[in-house]
Amino acid sequence: MSDRKQTESFARMVDVADKPETDRMARARGEVRVTTRVLEAIREGKVPKGDVLATARLAGIGGAKLTSTLLPLCHPVRISWVEVTAETSPPDRILIEATVRGKDRTGFEMEAFTAVATAALSVVDMVKALDPSSSLLSVRLVEKRGGKSGHWVRDAGS
Repeated sequence: MSDRKQTESFARMVDVADKPETDRMARARGEVRVTTRVLEAIREGKVPKGDVLATARLAGIGGAKLTSTLLPLCHPVRISWVEVTAETSPPDRILIEATVRGKDRTGFEMEAFTAVATAALSVVDMVKALDPSSSLLSVRLVEKRGGKSGHWVRDAGS
């Protein structure tokens, strides 16, 4: 088998045509580490590009909606609700959480991940002139519901 044929055999979407549509939800969390000076500027509304947390929330919602465009083997899903929260956590963190819900044949985990990552990247973009060392930390799925696997919640310690 040529390398091309072998690669093609693994590059396909999962067939979900026969799966039932169920109510589904996924929640992800992540963090952005910044300097204490930058965190203070965010809290005081003194970042030159504007409101960092509001922009991050909007970016996260937009990211969730674009997930299947960004990830080539990810199914487009019918999102019915997205919520993204972004808040400061002294001394040096921005905490981000995204919840995505809808009814479809496949889950919303990738949409929740993408929402968190996009929101976090938006924070980094907005503060990079003040803090080129800011970084994304610990983007992880914390809960999912629906489908064959039912309800899953990450253990508190992991």
